[in-house]
Amino acid sequence: MKNRLAIFLSLVFFVACKQMPKRDDTAVFRYNESAGISSLDPAFARSQSNIWAVNQIFSGLVQMDNQLHIQPAIARSWEILDSGKTYLFKLRQDIYFHQNACFGIDSSRAVKASDFVFSFQRLISSDLASPGAWVFKNVVGFKALNDSVLEIDLSHAFSPFLGILSMKYCAVVPPEAIDFYGKNFSRNPVGTGPFQFKLWLENEKLILRRNPSYFEKDEAGQPLPYLEAIAISFVPDKQSAFLEFLKGKNDLISGLDLSYKDELLSPEGNLNPKYAQDFKLYRQAYLNTEYLAFYVDSAQGRGAWQDVRIRRAINYGFDRVKMMRYLRNNIGEPALKGFIPKGLPSYDSLADYGYSYQPEKARQLLIEAGFPQGKGLEEISLQTNASYLDLCEYLQSELAKIGIRIKVEVSPPSTLRQAMATGKVDFFRASWIADYPDAENYLSLFYSANAAPNGPNYSHFSSSYFDSLYVLSSVAVNDSIRESLYHQMDSLLISEAPIVPLFYDQVLRFYPKNIEGLEGNALNLLDLKKVRKLPKT
Repeated sequence: MKNRLAIFLSLVFFVACKQMPKRDDTAVFRYNESAGISSLDPAFARSQSNIWAVNQIFSGLVQMDNQLHIQPAIARSWEILDSGKTYLFKLRQDIYFHQNACFGIDSSRAVKASDFVFSFQRLISSDLASPGAWVFKNVVGFKALNDSVLEIDLSHAFSPFLGILSMKYCAVVPPEAIDFYGKNFSRNPVGTGPFQFKLWLENEKLILRRNPSYFEKDEAGQPLPYLEAIAISFVPDKQSAFLEFLKGKNDLISGLDLSYKDELLSPEGNLNPKYAQDFKLYRQAYLNTEYLAFYVDSAQGRGAWQDVRIRRAINYGFDRVKMMRYLRNNIGEPALKGFIPKGLPSYDSLADYGYSYQPEKARQLLIEAGFPQGKGLEEISLQTNASYLDLCEYLQSELAKIGIRIKVEVSPPSTLRQAMATGKVDFFRASWIADYPDAENYLSLFYSANAAPNGPNYSHFSSSYFDSLYVLSSVAVNDSIRESLYHQMDSLLISEAPIVPLFYDQVLRFYPKNIEGLEGNALNLLDLKKVRKLPKT
């Protein structure tokens, strides 16, 4: 049976490839997704691997450019009315869904405002149980005023709302495809994006083809995308994928992995000279803050870390600059300016409330807390996953020098996430990658109403003053007022120290020199519609 299935899949793949026009290798962009892809339904675009693939297939009302500015997509324009509570979108009328059997043989149709109403109501449906349902928690209604005008009404003004609409959760899907494919829509996606679904072989390969009816053009009026196809492989071992990249079988490596970190990069974080002739290195700020967090629910009364002086001593007690140089090859920046990461407009490069390396100050705080040189202070368990063991062991070694004993315990990522959500761990490694480019997304982690398991406040930090500032910022329409409130919240958070900020991450991409137009933004979104693959010289 298995042999017959293998033969059948081989024939399917052979036929699919035969149907593709004969073009040279420059027509296909190839990359590996070691994490795998679980769904091509935008309602389940939660992980980066899913988001990257979904972004090629689907479009929404608006989109982000490389500077994180909101740009038109299916909506050609919009108005914000009623003091920020009503959004009126005027849609383009020349945008079509991909040709698909759900519309009839070789058929399609234009996108209408009612398709967005359907898509958004589907997203928040309890029957679907989408992890993205939260994006419309402040929405009280969606209305299609006609085929080309969509109205969205909010319960209260919320300035980051346009940024939220750029998320892939908010992409438009056709009702016909949901009816036609049912639960299998996640494996038979139909969208309006620059590429359309062609073939998916489980754990082997995903093929997307150019959408000949895509609505965007370049500055010269040439239709996008330039590429003919995208081929995604699923090799789980990153070392093997790296070797495939060096052989020219893939066109992209994203991020930093210990298996090839020192091979590709110099200690200063530059591309190793022996690869400079063949490859490019692209890097920029990434909206990802890596940090440690304490469970600080005082009602639980667990451990000496409930004393803010102990938490501050830990923050002062290790050298983040040294950590980044020796463990990260200077990829990323030490988190010395608060929790809001570099790359956001609200990042304060002049902030004076962050933690620098001050071991003497840490020792003084231990004395004030009643634990001179750490005497009498209990050992604190730090939970992490294997990917960050080196950072946590560095912290353990540095803090031991001032008398703070840390026990590092390693758990599988899923186990650690569950323990964090249920308040079963006292001190743990975490990270927060922005869902949308606004500091509110980061500060919401410490709003008391968001306490886990009902929200992302895993530390159970609670401050009535912080909460009042958060509420004011969420309804503030004026950018400068909102930014001032963000800085006040960030300063308060650092002072109370429920977290230990480690570093602000960076987008890191390696690709061959014959690839052009492969840029990015601080959300690390993969956008291939303007990428060209030139013949190798």
